[in-house]
Amino acid sequence: MIFIGIIVVTLYPFLNVLAISLNDPMDTMKDINFIIPRKFTLSNYRYVLEKNNLVKPFMISITRTVVGTLFGVISTSMVAYVLSRKDFYFNKLFTLLFVITMYVSGGLIPEYLLLTRTLHMGNSFWVYIIPGLIWTYNIILIRSYIEGLPTALQEAARIDGANDFMIWLKVVLPLCKPVLATVALFIAVGQWNSFMDTYLYARDLPTLQYMLYEIMQQATITVDPHAAAMQAQSTVSPLSVRMAVTIIATIPILIVYPFLQKYFVGGMTVGAVKD
Repeated sequence: MIFIGIIVVTLYPFLNVLAISLNDPMDTMKDINFIIPRKFTLSNYRYVLEKNNLVKPFMISITRTVVGTLFGVISTSMVAYVLSRKDFYFNKLFTLLFVITMYVSGGLIPEYLLLTRTLHMGNSFWVYIIPGLIWTYNIILIRSYIEGLPTALQEAARIDGANDFMIWLKVVLPLCKPVLATVALFIAVGQWNSFMDTYLYARDLPTLQYMLYEIMQQATITVDPHAAAMQAQSTVSPLSVRMAVTIIATIPILIVYPFLQKYFVGGMTVGAVKD
């Protein structure tokens, strides 16, 4: 019964969002607590998809997610491998410097000035990739996993003449698939859901999330839920649009997650069992 209760509590919000997105907006205003559309309609999705050219933003989001995830996993695993080396003299110092960034940052204004005026990355695709290339939490996650691998494998590769790069590429990476998949999922979700960087730095390269945010804002302004006359003429409501946007933004992640689930579970249990 406990697990059934957990399943119900977990699924109800998503089913409610899906039902509202597929329900007639005028009917939704009467009651929003349901999981099956009472009056089925696709008008909410038509409003989101037909009145806005989302092809380019969608391709930009896909590209930044794929490129950002690939570069992020490679860069993070490289740093994690270096920090996992016990013969690296500055191991603890650099680890401390990375951890400090989790609690202290330079602030939004210095970051904005750095990216736009110093690095001239405004309205550049790389403003989506470089600033979020490495996350400290992911470094710690991968480093902990590498430290749990048998050191004899790395020593054997070094005896055979492999340098650090070849050890990382040929020995460490193949053994780190679970944690790399976990980190890849974290980075992909972060890249896919991000829209504030578009708002601040790259409005000429709008992502899907940013366009969906704009659509929600426009729906809130143009469809006044307190004006009866407008309600009668409108085919959508702000709530219905928000729910449709939520579903559209969520579907890609729901498609990707099942393929990474087994690696994700294995990666999240890193450090739970020690020999």
